[in-house]
Amino acid sequence: MLVKNWMSKNVIAIDINDSMSDAIKLLKENDIKMMPVLKKGKLVGVVTDRDLKRASASDATTLDVHELLFLVSKIKVRDVMTKDPIMIPDDFTVEETAEILLKNKISGAPVIDSEGKVVGTITQTDLFRVLIALTGVGTKGMQFAFLLEDTPGSIKTIADIIREYGGRIVSILTSYENATEGYRKVYIRMYDIERTEIEKLKGELREKATLLYMVDHQKNKREIY
Repeated sequence: MLVKNWMSKNVIAIDINDSMSDAIKLLKENDIKMMPVLKKGKLVGVVTDRDLKRASASDATTLDVHELLFLVSKIKVRDVMTKDPIMIPDDFTVEETAEILLKNKISGAPVIDSEGKVVGTITQTDLFRVLIALTGVGTKGMQFAFLLEDTPGSIKTIADIIREYGGRIVSILTSYENATEGYRKVYIRMYDIERTEIEKLKGELREKATLLYMVDHQKNKREIY
């Protein structure tokens, strides 16, 4: 799951000497919240909708519309951009990227190749797409959540039971977050299980693990245990 495979490759960038009004127009026209700022083709900063709002906020209460429009046409991107931006190498994984964005409290960052050239941008929206793809939620099947002993073969035992009922497994995700020591939480998404067999399936699963919840997306049904 490398960034290069999930980033937005259509890079909308702006020059350091362009005006604030140019930046506002580009963000709005392309429905984006962040743009790389270039100087002679080299990345020198980023400008976000938050930067632009912050730059005009202090004057907005004292200027009329014409004065404000004149102001944003004169202010340069270099005056409002964030310098020394965080950059994501295109061979980073999406997990590493999510950690960087979260740690720095930013919604996105430019992506660079091995030569330092901007080749894309990665944002929270792109990471949401990854999450949807990884979990397989688009299949509209079912998901079971378990608390399993953290021992070799414990997941296979559960997966084999699901397959015995004709279940086709889309994804298996695990986490130790908020799990009792010696256990882990496991999330299995599947489809093609006959709904008339669900109660029997749940009974067999409970013999091998603690069932935390079941979500049936097709029937819009949820059971929290």
